[in-house]
Amino acid sequence: MSRIQELFQQKKNNILNVYCTAGYPQLESTVPVMKALQDSGVDMIELGMPYSDPLADGPVIQASSTQALANGMTIAKLFEQLRGFRKEVYLPVILMGYMNPVLQYGFEKFCQHAADAPVDGLILPDLPEYEFETEYGAIIQRYGLNFIFLVTPETSEERIRKLDSLSTGFLYAVSSSSTTGKDKDMNAVNNFLQRLQNMQLKNPVLVGFGIKDKPTFQQACAHANGAIIGTAFIKALESAPDVAAATKKFITDIKS
Repeated sequence: MSRIQELFQQKKNNILNVYCTAGYPQLESTVPVMKALQDSGVDMIELGMPYSDPLADGPVIQASSTQALANGMTIAKLFEQLRGFRKEVYLPVILMGYMNPVLQYGFEKFCQHAADAPVDGLILPDLPEYEFETEYGAIIQRYGLNFIFLVTPETSEERIRKLDSLSTGFLYAVSSSSTTGKDKDMNAVNNFLQRLQNMQLKNPVLVGFGIKDKPTFQQACAHANGAIIGTAFIKALESAPDVAAATKKFITDIKS
């Protein structure tokens, strides 16, 4: 059983997954930020691999990616940083990124190094379902990695069921079809999450995009197993003189 599955077995609700960008704010911030998130009480970490053209990311996360790339962040550097990180970080960790840099690195080598780290799962929003089924899914499974698909309010019921059947770990419910960081109409989000809840899917559901504080976190958790916060956390780190202190304050405000 993976760390992700263990987490959902032990805790059914109010799961807090926080996104951070590898190599941000400083090149060597990756593991210290993850450690600070763990120490502050998050349940799972989504570690973003910076890319110059991130389709699903809003301006704040894009800017953090740009900064991380300028700092010298690469996938090779990331795996170097993750060597031995399990001595300090025991939470489930998911790598989130885009196919282009992963393919340049070599898809199988990437999965092998991710499993060696070890991280627990992958989110690759631009990996199409067909390619996953015919080519890449078998490689991901061979290395024991969970793979998480994204669904939106516009995704048909048939397709939601299909992506749920292919996903392992959890299903990522995107609160709307826009990019991260935009304010959302939480009533529309609630309707979408209720629809997913009524479908009695195989996987737990975490909701992301637009979750930024305690009220939006609580609303998201009303009809889902938990939520993912990214943009608001990156903003909290932007000008923080002390990453650990800024992280603790941010997470405490959400969980208090």
